[in-house]
Amino acid sequence: MKSIVVSGYKGHELGIFDQKHKGIYFIKKAIEQRLRSLVEEGLEWVIISGQLGVELWAAEVVLQLKEEYPKLQLAVLTPFLQQEDRWQEATKLYYQEIVQQADFQDSITRRSYDNPAQLRQKNEFLIAKADGLLLLYDEEKPGSPTYYLEIAKKRESFEHFPILIITPTDLDILVQEEQYESFDG
Repeated sequence: MKSIVVSGYKGHELGIFDQKHKGIYFIKKAIEQRLRSLVEEGLEWVIISGQLGVELWAAEVVLQLKEEYPKLQLAVLTPFLQQEDRWQEATKLYYQEIVQQADFQDSITRRSYDNPAQLRQKNEFLIAKADGLLLLYDEEKPGSPTYYLEIAKKRESFEHFPILIITPTDLDILVQEEQYESFDG
């Protein structure tokens, strides 16, 4: 697998409304563990659409991993131009800082938002271009990642297309390990 799309919930879908939330640490740790093993197996590109939440946290992880794995690259392929236009100023700055460090950045429809079909096109385009999908997802809590998952499952039904899921149980295990290590240490 040379390229993977990474996505998951938006922050508000997880009840996370600021960058200081302690849950972000565990989400990033889970993403790092998965990406690190994939890079060891030959992963070269991580692709995100730049949506707030899991995708931008994954981008932060990629930027950190690049220090250790300089061949790892980050692509930000937004569904439309200026997707950050209506965001709060602090959020825009955070987003722009990440995008500026990406190895590749473009917009799929190359125009501003004009209809919801652009979001579906983004999902279809990214799944078509990648070799796999890494998704933070809870089957009991459908949300925005469901759209990626549906398209990925269609592709998986007719060709090899790995779908890797980080579940709430995976995150719980990380929390328990951390608590154990801090208690034990």
